[in-house]
Amino acid sequence: MLDQFTVNVEALAISTGIVAGTILVAFIVNRLFRRFIRRNSLLIRNDPTNYVFLRHALTGIIYVVGFSWAVYSLPSLRAVANSLLAGAGILAVAVGFASQHALSNIISGIFIVIFKPFGVNDRLRFQNGLQGVVEDITLRHVVIRDFENRRILIPNSVISEEVIINADFGDDTICKFLEIDISYDSDIDLARAIMQEEALRHPLRIDGRTPEQIQAGRPEITVRVIALGEYYVRMRAYIWAKNNADAFELGCDLMETIKKRFDREGIEIPFPYRTIVQKEPKPKEGNLMEGQ
Repeated sequence: MLDQFTVNVEALAISTGIVAGTILVAFIVNRLFRRFIRRNSLLIRNDPTNYVFLRHALTGIIYVVGFSWAVYSLPSLRAVANSLLAGAGILAVAVGFASQHALSNIISGIFIVIFKPFGVNDRLRFQNGLQGVVEDITLRHVVIRDFENRRILIPNSVISEEVIINADFGDDTICKFLEIDISYDSDIDLARAIMQEEALRHPLRIDGRTPEQIQAGRPEITVRVIALGEYYVRMRAYIWAKNNADAFELGCDLMETIKKRFDREGIEIPFPYRTIVQKEPKPKEGNLMEGQ
């Protein structure tokens, strides 16, 4: 009796040590990968997607192997595990139905890493208006950090079926459309010249022309009339920036500087006028007879 108790205590101690060792190894592997990604961002060309996904995969494998080993180290649990393996066919069907979504997310995550429609640090925009930066890609979901510093978790199977605008896919340069309305009484040529001058002064703008366009004399900043509205003439400037972040800052700055120049130069930015007509009520017939 005492010998059996001693054996059980030893097995429990071994199993507990395996669990503790598994957690420790998983923690160390996770920390090492994080440190490697942080210190070698230039070496991995600012695309740590594969390393981030591999970190999560290795951590998951370590936990599965470690806990399985811990179970088999206990004689009482080993018998239960063997019984479960004997009915593995039925168990596999049950687990398959129960974990259908989980497996779908894992497979979708693998496809994301292989085909790379986006990666860590890419700026994404979705059809529902959601936009942000990819912060992490796990076995189950993608972590998006929006511009209010909130984290949005999207399952891999869901994001794989979404139509996504990736501002950093391939070429990072952005052609910023800057649209401003002027009144019909304003000078179009003067407004065009002001928009071009202010855009050329901005330090974040880049020359997006091809050598052929430069040779042909195409201006660096093109401004066109794109619409004649009910009370406005809409003008659009095409301005190139190095990336999406610079394009956003450039657009905000230019809207302010162009508005100030328009005010100084007498260019009107129109808004709809409403004329309210208030009619006097007609006198009643009885009041008309009394007046006579």
